[in-house]
Amino acid sequence: MPTTLRRVLAAALLTLSVAQASPATDLFRAATDSVRQRYFGWSTANLDDLSRTYAAQLDTLCAPQGDSCSYDTGRAVLTELFTAYGDPHTNVRDPEAAERLREIQRGAAVFRTGARLSRIEGGLLVVAVMPRSPAERAGLRLFDLITTVNGEAAGKRDGQNAPVGPTEFVRLERAGAPIAVTVRRAGQPEQTLTLDTERLQARDEPTLSWTGTDGRVALITYPSFLPADAAELFLARVRDAQRQGARALIVDLRYNGGGSLPECVAAASVFGPVEYRTRYQVGGWVYAGRGGEEARPGDRQRPGGAVWSGPAAVLVGPGTASCAEVFTFYAQRAGVLAVGEPTKGVGNSGVIFRDLPDGGVVAVTILRAYGPDDRPLPERVQPDLLAPTDLQRLTQTGQDSTLDAALGALDAQGQTPGR
Repeated sequence: MPTTLRRVLAAALLTLSVAQASPATDLFRAATDSVRQRYFGWSTANLDDLSRTYAAQLDTLCAPQGDSCSYDTGRAVLTELFTAYGDPHTNVRDPEAAERLREIQRGAAVFRTGARLSRIEGGLLVVAVMPRSPAERAGLRLFDLITTVNGEAAGKRDGQNAPVGPTEFVRLERAGAPIAVTVRRAGQPEQTLTLDTERLQARDEPTLSWTGTDGRVALITYPSFLPADAAELFLARVRDAQRQGARALIVDLRYNGGGSLPECVAAASVFGPVEYRTRYQVGGWVYAGRGGEEARPGDRQRPGGAVWSGPAAVLVGPGTASCAEVFTFYAQRAGVLAVGEPTKGVGNSGVIFRDLPDGGVVAVTILRAYGPDDRPLPERVQPDLLAPTDLQRLTQTGQDSTLDAALGALDAQGQTPGR
């Protein structure tokens, strides 16, 4: 039976299995149809079989509500379905997450404190502070631990999510009112800060700071490749580091979840020319970067090879995902040391976002990734030097075990002074 006919029949069977139309079933159909039509990733699971199984589960859950069964119910079942499908790159996002994605991509001005947070045991870890933002003016610093927000527990407690996580914090920012946070900083008594909000770009830009015993090791914290000018911003920080006499360069990608494929390819080319090959359902494409900017595939005449050819390291961990894994892979090929923990494991594919009836999106894996030698990119990046980030030590004493390991490794190579 032709493939197209099999898909039509599978879709028809799925429609019959979802007995009564509702917001939940509309969402389910739209998401599974998008994946069925466009998916081209590495999963070997049978989507049609899974769809029938989870459509039956949705029928059971929706039976008491009938045609009023909510989008939330449909999204919960879809999340289970795509987890079973086994491709973390393919997933559903609710309207709030979809809107934030769009805001970051277009650099929209929204109410923000300027702090970027990650949920950990004991609180919310500050993983970025925007220069000249309300958060910086209030005295919030990188790797502070926020334990309460407006009097409510934040982060995790005994492995369970506390009431306030990063999503809830962003929701409070969007309200535009001051936010009271309790902050634990290494070596200091707990303190309470009031974070004002103002209209700032939704995105986080890469920031440059300095480390090493002589203060001449440039540390670029790179939060995301989502902005349309992510590579340009990174190149500018590398140039700043060079102008200020940096002896070595460290790029922190531990909390970078990815973004635009052309941007991360272009950014990685600061260490040398990059060619990233893709395969789709039909055909393929090559993304290229040279000198920190986008380039035409096979362009050997463009001036500028490696912008940075000195000693360098990239910090990675479980929060390093997608394009950040691609960046690290090509940096390693250029001789840059990867330090930290294995990355998330979605570096060998790429996605598009398709709108859903609830205002959210479904991320659909549509390409498989290959290096310039046409060998598949690895699923995840394995660090050259295994050095997990000790979060307890980081928040209690201020010692960054992963950064220390990177500086120590560069020092051992005789390239740069230790921290």
